[in-house]
Amino acid sequence: MKPWSGFLLVGLSANLMVSPVHAQNVAPADIKACTGVKNDAQRLACYDRATGRAQMPAAQKRSEPAETPESKLFHPEHEVADASENTPAPLSLLDSRWELSPQSKLGTFNLRGYKPIYVLPLFATTHQNNLPYSPNPVDAVHTPLGMQSVEGKFQLSLKTKLWQGVFGDAGDLWVGYTQDSYWQVYNAKISRPFRETDYEPEAMLVFNTDYHLFGWNGRLLGIGIDHQSNGQSDPQSRSWNRVMGQVGFERANWTIIFRPWWRIPESDKDDNNPDISNYMGRADMQIIHEWNGQEFSLLLRDSLRGGSRQHGAGRFTWSFPLAGNLRGYMEFFKGYGENILDYNHNATYLGVGISLLDWY
Repeated sequence: MKPWSGFLLVGLSANLMVSPVHAQNVAPADIKACTGVKNDAQRLACYDRATGRAQMPAAQKRSEPAETPESKLFHPEHEVADASENTPAPLSLLDSRWELSPQSKLGTFNLRGYKPIYVLPLFATTHQNNLPYSPNPVDAVHTPLGMQSVEGKFQLSLKTKLWQGVFGDAGDLWVGYTQDSYWQVYNAKISRPFRETDYEPEAMLVFNTDYHLFGWNGRLLGIGIDHQSNGQSDPQSRSWNRVMGQVGFERANWTIIFRPWWRIPESDKDDNNPDISNYMGRADMQIIHEWNGQEFSLLLRDSLRGGSRQHGAGRFTWSFPLAGNLRGYMEFFKGYGENILDYNHNATYLGVGISLLDWY
């Protein structure tokens, strides 16, 4: 793990100890963002968010209020219009996660969800990687590890805003942390070890945009730095650092995020996976769709090279209501790099479990 990533982890740990309610410690800039909201109800909601009073939703999905016969019976047209004017418009998908518009700003040091948080008691593969290898000779395993094809997997992913309004009213600085763990929970023969844990701290400068392209609304532009490693020693050590861009588009119940990146070079001596970009890729595209309380996502990743350097992967997920805030979660992956240890390993994976927090 690189030294600078430790500072990100320390910063994020400090954020965890800060209360998400700042009613008595609100920066004037956070309140100032609300003054431009003309609608009374929306302006009040903005002040509530800025002072930390607004409660963020858990795993429930947004839904339209049911229309009853009684609601149709005694509502003249002008009264219905007045009611709609005083009802704050729902936040868009990207706005709900990245606080892009002035009325969605919550200030700094609020702990937020980032990527989905889930637990998969069953995560199975057609081809377990028992001989991880790399072109670097010291990072090749020569004795089979004895790992089973069925294990458990869970993901934890959080983010917080460190600086709101980096350039006056534009640009917010976020830090995030994602952890994926693969647990050989059914493998009693070798004492049920964690086969792999990937750590991914990152920092992102995010801007609100507003333009239209082919029927899509361009809402987000970002650039950041990303570190990913598995914290293991040779021969299973894997890591890389990237400068990563982010462009987000949306329309009703749909979101598309494009992420190109450039790998920061390492010296030949320190590079334990010199060909990782040809397998884990140089860009990906995430498509997310909400429908009837369910959420579907598709990730497509590619190396953007031809011939023997061309490799890619795809991941499809489905989240659906079970009971209350509890949601089911299914994941299907095919290709290279399901985790960083298996960056050059091609296999199919299927996982089933529960979701505690979705994309949106």
